[in-house]
Amino acid sequence: MSKKYTVGSLYAGIGGICMGFKKSGFDLLWANEYDKAACITYRKNFKHKLIEGDVLQLDLDKIEPVDVLTAGFPCQPFSVAGYRKGFDDNRGNHFFRILDFVDTMRPKVVFLENVKNLTTHDNGKTMKVIEKSLRDRKYSFQAKVLNTKDYGNIPHNRERIFMVAFDTEIFPNAESLFQFPKEEKLSKSIKDLIVKEKVDDNFYYGEDKYMYNMLEQAMKSEDTVYQFRRQYVRENKSNVCPTLTANMGTGGHNVPLIKTEYGFRKLTPRECLRFQGFPDTFKIPNEIANSAVYKQAGNSVSVPVIKAVSKKILEVLESF
Repeated sequence: MSKKYTVGSLYAGIGGICMGFKKSGFDLLWANEYDKAACITYRKNFKHKLIEGDVLQLDLDKIEPVDVLTAGFPCQPFSVAGYRKGFDDNRGNHFFRILDFVDTMRPKVVFLENVKNLTTHDNGKTMKVIEKSLRDRKYSFQAKVLNTKDYGNIPHNRERIFMVAFDTEIFPNAESLFQFPKEEKLSKSIKDLIVKEKVDDNFYYGEDKYMYNMLEQAMKSEDTVYQFRRQYVRENKSNVCPTLTANMGTGGHNVPLIKTEYGFRKLTPRECLRFQGFPDTFKIPNEIANSAVYKQAGNSVSVPVIKAVSKKILEVLESF
């Protein structure tokens, strides 16, 4: 029987990275998350240790070392939505905190996830700092932008950068051994993920809503997802769901909309989780408001993409 490799997850959110690694056969040892609502959802779905609190305040000597350290570290400083502040932003310091964990634990693998804009942030300097910091510590470094619709068989246009680093003292030829997964032909459609029955009335736009006429004029197809952009409605021509964002539950400009036989409505929290690859067995706590679940889904990673990459990581680990 093959050895179970252990995983520790920083910035765990509701457990998208954890679930992907678990599905590949890894053993989740612990996770850390700061957001209280995310912790409630996480605990509802995982039994292992969750360290609730600020990663900057944790005592590293009291946390068990792991084979794989994962971190979907805060993306706001690097994204367009966060004004591209990068390492000058306080939250940008989280990368250096991840390095503290690397130095203390010396994991066999470091797995990082962030927004696509990280590649071009500060004319590529931010990415160079990340790569150099890991290479200076005798880790390999490979990075690739993967889109959920191409690597997760989910009709969701979500590009994220994934970085994988192996301890070269154990895996000297890691960069020739590790390969990111190959593209997978998309076989699922939007309709496969949408609830076919009538959902709660709260999700529908009635004729009394000020934007109803605008929706009626713009939303003609039941086979795609639309976005309300403050003054107009945009159709997603590629027949995949546009990138889900953390602000969609707050009335932000990216609220995804669909046309159904029961009327115009926004995606439900469950549907948003489906577009991130979470199974319907994933529990949504009753005490969490819909707006918080939308935020959690928008902040999450796409589980099947994590599973695909972590399987490739496992292949390298098991080759030694």
